[in-house]
Amino acid sequence: MPAVSPPRHLILRSSGERLALRLPLRALLALCGLVIVILLVAGTSLATGTYGVALGEVWETLRGLSISRAIDNVVWEFRFPRTLAAILAGAMMALSGATLQNATRNSLADPSLVGVSQGAALAVVSMTVLLPGEAVALRPWAAFAGAVLVALAIRSLSHTRQGGSAIRFILMGIGLSAFISSITSALITYGKIDNVMAALAWLSGSINAATWSDVWTLAGWSAVLFPVLLGLSRTMSALRFGDASAVGLGAPVAVTRNLQLALAVGFAAIATSVIGPLGFVGLIAPHAARRLAPSGVGLHLLLTAGIGALLVLTADLIGRAAFAPIQIPAGLLTALIGVPVFVVLLIRGRPATST
Repeated sequence: MPAVSPPRHLILRSSGERLALRLPLRALLALCGLVIVILLVAGTSLATGTYGVALGEVWETLRGLSISRAIDNVVWEFRFPRTLAAILAGAMMALSGATLQNATRNSLADPSLVGVSQGAALAVVSMTVLLPGEAVALRPWAAFAGAVLVALAIRSLSHTRQGGSAIRFILMGIGLSAFISSITSALITYGKIDNVMAALAWLSGSINAATWSDVWTLAGWSAVLFPVLLGLSRTMSALRFGDASAVGLGAPVAVTRNLQLALAVGFAAIATSVIGPLGFVGLIAPHAARRLAPSGVGLHLLLTAGIGALLVLTADLIGRAAFAPIQIPAGLLTALIGVPVFVVLLIRGRPATST
């Protein structure tokens, strides 16, 4: 039986007490609140658009009751896959950022900042512009390969004889990101106009063309990657204290860090291949989760995923409804939100000068 341990923790014990979990009550309440808010925003998203649908009609349609063929098409074929894709892609980008920050012990690590998303974007744009017929089928694999190559390049360039450096990792990522972006711009400048327009629509991080195929791709990869990440959460907790302390606690530091980098790249690559670059989601969500409710790594990952999902879902809803019928891509809105947050984090992280 669950019992509340005063003042702020929930203790869960299995039969025979072979397994016990001590969970912060505030974090659990915050997670429940996030789920409720996501459901409310998702319902609003399903009801909002050029063809207005009442929330009650949306609920009846999702229950399988056909009100009209037009409402069925609008909800099931257009808005529902778009909403689910926004939730899944936001959660994946947020988890990628949280994993990168834990692996590098750098609170400014983000897949869009250090070039991982740009590597995936370059691979997908190259296929869209140069091999348009193969772009859809091979897009996830190409994005993953591009992201992996960039991550390996950044890791090798930032490593010195004295070990890795957080600032060096960030600077190398920013520099390589600028270089990759220039190649992407060249492809867009000199490519065929039809292919270039498709690439530009994808680069803006728009979710308006999401289909059920995209939803199944995101959901399938999330079902593979997320349990592995949760399984690493205890070792990731040890890494928070530094490599020496983690080794003293018996944690396989090198193996865990490499697995974290692979998972971070996987999350970012798959989300980017389907939706396009979503700037700063991986930077904002982990910090917001820490401020919302301090917790262990496992609950922090769940909170981070929820905040990332809510951020992208809200950005997509605002971009779709604020200036209708003009649609603003969600990637542009997340970047507008993320840049000020990034500046604030840099200012707070700057050491005070002595007088």
